[in-house]
Amino acid sequence: MQATHELARDDPTSDESVERHALRDVAVEAASAAAAIIRSRAASAATLHWQIKSPADFVTEVDTAAEHAIRDVILARRPDAEVLGEELSPSAVARGTTFVVDPLDGTTNFLHGFPVYAVSIGVVQDGRLVAGVIVDVVRDVRYSAVRDAGAWRDGERIQVAGNTEPSRALIGTGFPFKHLAHLEAYQRQFAAIVRTTSGVRRPGSAALDLAAVASGWFDGFWELSLAPWDVAAGVLLVREAGGIVTDLEGHEVTGLSHGPLVAASRALHPWLLTTIQRA
Repeated sequence: MQATHELARDDPTSDESVERHALRDVAVEAASAAAAIIRSRAASAATLHWQIKSPADFVTEVDTAAEHAIRDVILARRPDAEVLGEELSPSAVARGTTFVVDPLDGTTNFLHGFPVYAVSIGVVQDGRLVAGVIVDVVRDVRYSAVRDAGAWRDGERIQVAGNTEPSRALIGTGFPFKHLAHLEAYQRQFAAIVRTTSGVRRPGSAALDLAAVASGWFDGFWELSLAPWDVAAGVLLVREAGGIVTDLEGHEVTGLSHGPLVAASRALHPWLLTTIQRA
């Protein structure tokens, strides 16, 4: 059964809402600090040493420096918080207030000078996403969301696309480059989507792909293997922009688990999910 997410508007004066906005502000400050480090090293990216975490998955000193900067800001502002970060603390347990951090989403793009990479920080309280921030580093654009209070791009409210026709849809995706066991299934899904849409795009940053869905630029997005730090902020962004985010069975995702993800507008999510399932 497909999950739904009804958007309730919050009372901005309630203690809960004030806390969520305060957590969003901490995430904004932390993401901005990381983005500044990444920008300062972009011109010399080609000279960086690549460490291989797994086949086709790289990390550099820029990733770790950015995550250190994020941790410094978060723990200075919220010493009670946990930090679940891709590079420094990928095995941390999310409990209480947890910041889920990808210091550089799109490291391979960054290393090749391809201008699509981001900082992504989602905030979870007691197992629920409550705030999220994504910074498009190259374009210096900030996306943010607060649970029950909407999604924004540089202060402008955003919402998912209103298109209802799959034949006119533009869909984002991510290749299973780290998990080649999924490749044949993915190829079947890709073929099915290509045959029924106006196009498929793969920029290489799941955080920015989800921001594109929330902004109405992509009608949907799917990928078969993602980590919490890839999607925590983006999941909340899409939901607060009026979209739906589920796994391949149609169950609502928490943003804290590893696995597949399907995100789209309410109008097209049923079609996208069904097409992928049948493929």
